[in-house]
Amino acid sequence: MEGAAAVRPARVRHVLRALMTAVACAGLAVFTAGQAAAAPGSDVSGEYVALGDSYTAGPLIPLQTGQPVGCLRSDHNYPSLVRAALHSSAFKDVSCSGSTTKEMSSPQSVTGGTNPPELDALSEHTDLVSLGIGGNDIGFASIIETCALKSPTKPLGAACRDYYNQGGRDQIADRIDATAPKVAAVLDAIDKRSPDAKVLVVGYPTILPDTGPGCFPVIPFSPGDVAYFRGIEKKLNAMLEQQAQDAGAEYVDTYRTSIGHDACKLPGTKWVEGLVPTSPAAPVHPNALGERNSANNVLHTLHVRELAGA
Repeated sequence: MEGAAAVRPARVRHVLRALMTAVACAGLAVFTAGQAAAAPGSDVSGEYVALGDSYTAGPLIPLQTGQPVGCLRSDHNYPSLVRAALHSSAFKDVSCSGSTTKEMSSPQSVTGGTNPPELDALSEHTDLVSLGIGGNDIGFASIIETCALKSPTKPLGAACRDYYNQGGRDQIADRIDATAPKVAAVLDAIDKRSPDAKVLVVGYPTILPDTGPGCFPVIPFSPGDVAYFRGIEKKLNAMLEQQAQDAGAEYVDTYRTSIGHDACKLPGTKWVEGLVPTSPAAPVHPNALGERNSANNVLHTLHVRELAGA
């Protein structure tokens, strides 16, 4: 097939690795002191602690201010925007790109130093906790790379789905099931450290279109693999929602409100970047508009007036 030949696996692998290397290196260059602009909202006193991975941290979104720099933490990620709207008396954003449930209780070595265990930021005085985790536990980055390499070889099939379903079991579904008790353990640890805190579990936004075949070759997934990846993300979010419910926390759905703003849309409309970003953000991660949408979903859950202009 001409379409398959146009996207060479070696070329895709080279582009993906070059982009990921650029993300890691950029953390050293783009961090600058700054503070998120204040946003309208009701005064809510108390300490807010944000825990999570890169979808929380906001890699490469200006300005990159967090330490260590390898966490690629933006002052315009959703925790910073929520903090500004709440006028919190104390704020700790310890989210870090690449973190898994393990790094909630273990230190994480990154460029420029070590991010302490994220749970260490909590105390009995913490009033609000947001948690965005799970994607790295199931291997989001490796799934995307694998699909980008394998999917073009069967443009009318679903080579990525077939790869992860060898032997009659869906390996990714199994990974999600295995991550559920890890998320439950993190939520239990949060409750023990901050028993009076309101806890929000923040889900993942729409990455690929919620319906339809996708946008091959911009995102080099066949229609069958677009449907497969869509199902993976929905299963992951459903697991996070269930764990939040079981723990007495609240789930923040960022998927539903981001439908129509996926990585296949044009700049200015998309809230998640593609493999080649068109605005300052990491590949296949929320841009500033996506972080703002996540912030508004958090504020909506807290019954606080949302940010204007989103």
